[in-house]
Amino acid sequence: MPQTAPPPLLADEARLVARARERDPAAFEQLIVAHAPPLQRMLRRVLGSTPDAEEVLQETFLKAWRAIDRFRGEARVSTWLSRIARNEAKGRQAYDAHGRALPIDDVMVELPDLSAGPAALAESAELESFIEQCVAELPASYREAVVLRDVEGLSNEEAAAVLELDLRNFKSRLHRGRMAIRRRVEERYG
Repeated sequence: MPQTAPPPLLADEARLVARARERDPAAFEQLIVAHAPPLQRMLRRVLGSTPDAEEVLQETFLKAWRAIDRFRGEARVSTWLSRIARNEAKGRQAYDAHGRALPIDDVMVELPDLSAGPAALAESAELESFIEQCVAELPASYREAVVLRDVEGLSNEEAAAVLELDLRNFKSRLHRGRMAIRRRVEERYG
């Protein structure tokens, strides 16, 4: 199957990017005005907090301004900005409630690609609902581990203590629960 090229930049957007590369702040501001609302909605859902979403959005645009020269135009600006926002959100979520960095393996964040439109968003909602169903159908020992770690956000150590398990056994249950969910998702969605 031949690969399809990504959609070309919209003409106005291409002109704005070219002007922004020349360090025209007015052009970059127009890009911000166009892309901030959907990015902020995505970040608010992912981070669960309007102030956090606003802060990450500001960081996203700051990084985009600094990196505008490296934007190749192979994807839409919205896709490029979404990737930057996703990485910033991951960084934000890589810290626990006490401001301590969490191991990167403990951070599970998947943001939907909002640039694909309503059909992709509907598919994302369907996938989320299916995953919730999969979690509900796990054996209790796996379900408890997945819910405490991935839904409630407890650290591995905290969740193991709640379940009165040693860390190794907790991680084993968590892994098996996640793998069971993954298998079902792959079976259904390929």
